[in-house]
Amino acid sequence: MISVEMIDTTDRKQVQRFIDIQFKLYQDCPQWVPPILIDRRMQMNKKKHPFYEHSDADFFIAVKDGEDVGCISALENKPYNEYHKKKQASFYLFDTINDQAVADALFGAVFEWARARGLNQVVGPKGFGPLDGYGIQTMGYEHRQMMTMMHYNYEYYPVMMEKMGFRKEVDFLSDYFDISKVNENFPERIHRIADRVQQRGTLQVKRFKNKKELAAWGQRIGEAYNKAFVHNWEYYPLSKREIDFVVENILVIADPKLMKIITHDEEVVGFLFSFKDISKALQRSKGRMFPFGIFLILWELQKTEWISFNGAGVLPEFKGRGGNALMYSEMAKSMNEYPFKHGDLPQVAETTKEMRADLENLGGVPYKNHRVYIIDL
Repeated sequence: MISVEMIDTTDRKQVQRFIDIQFKLYQDCPQWVPPILIDRRMQMNKKKHPFYEHSDADFFIAVKDGEDVGCISALENKPYNEYHKKKQASFYLFDTINDQAVADALFGAVFEWARARGLNQVVGPKGFGPLDGYGIQTMGYEHRQMMTMMHYNYEYYPVMMEKMGFRKEVDFLSDYFDISKVNENFPERIHRIADRVQQRGTLQVKRFKNKKELAAWGQRIGEAYNKAFVHNWEYYPLSKREIDFVVENILVIADPKLMKIITHDEEVVGFLFSFKDISKALQRSKGRMFPFGIFLILWELQKTEWISFNGAGVLPEFKGRGGNALMYSEMAKSMNEYPFKHGDLPQVAETTKEMRADLENLGGVPYKNHRVYIIDL
């Protein structure tokens, strides 16, 4: 018999029950990277996470024969719905054993939750903010997850979604870069265009000496984000608290040398955020930062061969004025800041056709896909 329980997020034991389901399900999966536990608990903390200042979410556990076998969260992002004139609920943190009945029961709870709020669609996976990653993986299962910037799931997940009547909403493709090949084949004209743009003074690249300097630009970077992605499928205007929250999270693992912004008259008009991959450290620490996880992360930051570009964008009005060339030129330079061998650019929506074409021209090879699903209620 299968039952579904909505947990009390003020009860630490129930929160831990929810978190433990994913850890148990993927404990023998070498491709899975655990979430940072303090981040997962923050997502479930309705008193502290900025999402709950404007929206709502609840969390459900599926129990079969006395055992916790699946989990899911249901979200109503009110600013998103208001901006896009929709009545959507989102689902997130969906995990289950390979049992269609368990998935049906979990989504049944989400559908009921959504209808009670007058919502008429359910879409996802889609989380609490721009760093949470999107979609159910449908391609590239043999590759390790890139930190917590995307999700990993078993191959039976898309099958379950389609059996429940979900259809594709949008695909997010991730690209792999063999850095040695990028160095050999990168179009020199892009560097020349980028140099000319900076010489004319139209656009400049701002680099950071330390995290304190980066933090001081945080609000301006957030404002640029709120302008750069207005046409993207997933966009909604972030609040000041959400911007601060994103910047704080970025600073935890940021290397100032890999964080760059593009400016026009001291205003931020683009950005390129790159990160050293700490996936191995998160796997070894099982998502725990303390007491030893932080040391594993620091060690991995020194020796990783992977760089991830998880934040790249230029305001639309500057793309044709050298902004795109400058961004891609700086991306190529970032690949050589350290002895990286591999590059990853996670989750670029298929709807951003110009950027998808640019990435493939620069040597990017699509190697993972995450699909966002939608269903009408």
